[in-house]
Amino acid sequence: MRWWWTGVYGAIKRKKLERAMAAAPAFNNVALVVGSTGIVGAALLDILPSPDTPAGPWKVYALSRRPLPPWSAAAPSPAVAHLHLDLSDPAAVADALAPLTDITHVFYLAWSSRPDADEARAANCDMLRNVLAAVVPNCPALVHVCLQTDRKHFIDPFEPLSGIPAAMRPYSEDLPRLQFPDLEDVLLDGIASRGGDVTWSVHRPTTIFGFSPRSARNVVASLCVYAAICRKEGVPLRWPGSRVGWKGLRDASDAELVAEHALWAALEPAGKNEPFNCTNGDVYTWKLLWPTLANHFGVNQWVGYAGEDQRFKLEEAMAGKEAVWAEIVRENGLVETGLDDITTWWFVDAVFDVDKVQLDTMNKSKEHGFLGFRNTVRSFDTWIGKMKANKIVP
Repeated sequence: MRWWWTGVYGAIKRKKLERAMAAAPAFNNVALVVGSTGIVGAALLDILPSPDTPAGPWKVYALSRRPLPPWSAAAPSPAVAHLHLDLSDPAAVADALAPLTDITHVFYLAWSSRPDADEARAANCDMLRNVLAAVVPNCPALVHVCLQTDRKHFIDPFEPLSGIPAAMRPYSEDLPRLQFPDLEDVLLDGIASRGGDVTWSVHRPTTIFGFSPRSARNVVASLCVYAAICRKEGVPLRWPGSRVGWKGLRDASDAELVAEHALWAALEPAGKNEPFNCTNGDVYTWKLLWPTLANHFGVNQWVGYAGEDQRFKLEEAMAGKEAVWAEIVRENGLVETGLDDITTWWFVDAVFDVDKVQLDTMNKSKEHGFLGFRNTVRSFDTWIGKMKANKIVP
C-alpha cells in the first residue's frame, strides 16, 4: 500500500495533486468523516481527496460541530463538503444526513469530553448511535464503518489501569474488554440491521501527534505554545510531570498513520470486523523529545524531571498568559489565535502525570497485513514543523 511510505512525508507531494482531483469525472467512494476538525480527521481530509489515494478518487463529507476557524490551515478541496451540527441532537443529525444517501464508508473519530465518566460514556454512545441510525438504513452503498477509540478498551480513561495487572502490558487486542457499555457495543448494534453486509473496524491509538484546526487533545500544539511562552519570558523549559512520565518508555500514534490504518481496514479484507491497536511501532521517552522541543523554539535552557517537589500543572502555570501569547502572535506575524484556541493544558497534564508505563503492541495489525509505521522522533519534529510553517506558532 503506497500510502504507508508516503505518509506524513508525502503531504507536500499530495498538495500538488489537488488540481488533478478537481478534474476527476467521478468518485469511486464516498466517505463521511465524523470529527473532521480533530487530529485524525484533519489527516483524513488531507489524504482522501488526493487522486493517488487507494480506491479513489474519494468524495468526502466532513462533519464537525463547529465550522473551520479562520486560522485553519486546511486547503479547500472541491471533493470535500463541510457540514456542521451537534451530534447529540438526534433530530438534527437525521435531518442533516438524510440527503447523503451515497455514503460508502464512515470514519467516526468524534469524542465529547465530560467531567463525569458515566456521563461521558453515555453522551458519546448517544452521538455514535445518532449517526448510525441516520446512515445505516439510508445508505444502500454503505460497506464499512471505522470507529476510533483509544486505550479505554483496556483501561477506564477516568481510572487508569483499573483491573489490568502490570504483567499484561504491553496491551494486545486479545485482552478482555472492560465490563461497561461503550462505543464498540454501539457500533455492532448499529450495523446489525444490515445483516452482515456492512463491515466494521475499531482503531485504538494512544497519544496522537498531529496538526488540527480544533482538537481537545492536541499535545503538540500545546507544547509548542508552552515552549514559545518560555522563550518569550526568558525562562527554562521545565518538565512539569512525573518521573515515570519523563523516563518511562511510551508509545505514540502519528495522526497520518492512524488515518492510513483506518483506510487500510476500510479497503482490505484482512482488516474487516476486527479491533486493532494503532501506534507508531516504536517507543520513545519525553526525556528524548524535550530537547527537540526546546531547540525548535530557541529556548536556551531546559529542565527535566527534578523531583516530586518540582512538579506542577501546566493548566495552572499557563493561566493568565493570554496577553503574552497575543504579543507573541503580533511580534511574529502569526495567524490570529487565542491561547485557548490551540491549547488544552489539562490533557497535557494528564499525559505527563502518569505513574505507570503503558504500551500497546501492533502485532495483530502486522499479522493481518498492515505494515505501516512511523519514527516517533521524526513524527514529533515534523508536526512541530507544520505548526511553524503554517504560522500557528513562531
